[in-house]
Amino acid sequence: MHTMAFFMRLYKKNKQYGVIFALLMLAQVFLTPNIVAGTSSLDIKTAELTAVDDAYTLNADFEIDFNTQMEEAINKGVPLNFLIEFQLVVPHKYWFDDEIDTQSIPLSLSYHALTRQYLVNITQNKQSHQRAFETINEALVELSHLRDWKVLDKNLIEKGVVYKAALLMRLDQKKLPKALQVEALSTEAWDLSSEKFEWMPSLQK
Repeated sequence: MHTMAFFMRLYKKNKQYGVIFALLMLAQVFLTPNIVAGTSSLDIKTAELTAVDDAYTLNADFEIDFNTQMEEAINKGVPLNFLIEFQLVVPHKYWFDDEIDTQSIPLSLSYHALTRQYLVNITQNKQSHQRAFETINEALVELSHLRDWKVLDKNLIEKGVVYKAALLMRLDQKKLPKALQVEALSTEAWDLSSEKFEWMPSLQK
């Protein structure tokens, strides 16, 4: 703001600087990442474990927003691949946590130009599922809800032990095209990952 005010005063004093002023303002706009690409975000809203027969399943809700670059990439045929990662540990205050179980599942969002549909693919409980949507917003809603993912066998649980669960969702940058992988190293535009969501579940064998 101070820089802009300075150039405004300069412009009023000497209008021959008008062209320079205009160019500087354009540079300020195009060199600001949030204006060029917009912002993206990925947040975990809820996560819970539910006992089902001899196992525990995970339900979770996410909030996902894409920036302009990501939307343009999808519409040009670049698939975006995600990973949802779950971990259960026995926490220790003065030592490393004991890892009980770690699981992950892949998800992907792509655009099919011939049918003009957005495709969401998920591999869950050893089965692959695909759904098609007319708009990217509808596809993002599908990506935002995870249901009935079997993550833990009850035989891993011990009575009287306190457990801590953690959940993370992130864009798998390693599966981007090579050119975008290079770009991802130098810009935050492709850095899409949630904060680790942690909670202390009540588990029974």
